[in-house]
Amino acid sequence: MYRNYYWFFKKAIDPKICDKIIDIGLSKEKLNAKTGSQNKILNKKIRNSRIVWLEEKEIYDLINPFLNTANRNAGWNFEYDWSEACQFTIYEKNNHYNWHCDNFSEPYPMDHKFENFRGKTRKLSMSICLSNEDDFSGGDFQFDYRNREDGKPNIETVKEIREKGSILVFPSNIYHRITPVKKGIRYSLVVWFLGYPFK
Repeated sequence: MYRNYYWFFKKAIDPKICDKIIDIGLSKEKLNAKTGSQNKILNKKIRNSRIVWLEEKEIYDLINPFLNTANRNAGWNFEYDWSEACQFTIYEKNNHYNWHCDNFSEPYPMDHKFENFRGKTRKLSMSICLSNEDDFSGGDFQFDYRNREDGKPNIETVKEIREKGSILVFPSNIYHRITPVKKGIRYSLVVWFLGYPFK
């Protein structure tokens, strides 16, 4: 399907900035993570973590150049013009997120409360590791490319982004999961980038 299923940047963000993002996230109201096209379904068998929505301009200014570089270097060259709020995620012991993809079967509705979402779909996803690798075990980011002719899983663990400040970018229609955290806490920042549907 793709020449590159993902693109990564190891230790791209300074650890002090990662710590600042964690402090901002921990200072705000935490919500139980939900699923579904409007994030309304609470099902801890599928997704068990807590989240905080962040919209600080300095975060977008920091991450957008990496998104642009990944989109170009990976050969995707997707057209996008907006990003959703950043999702600061807290995975504690036994927390996980089962197999899912980030885009939905239909674009956001034309009557969406946010004008910049209307008629658009998630095209690229970004996940940033904010924790030190030694601060948690488990909590692996895995892809299932679902591209084998025999229908069997084709799973890859993305070990390159376990280090603090590492960034992962990938097309939003690729299935992925976070395996259960065995000990410690895994902090991450996730962002989705929107554009009009592919033609």
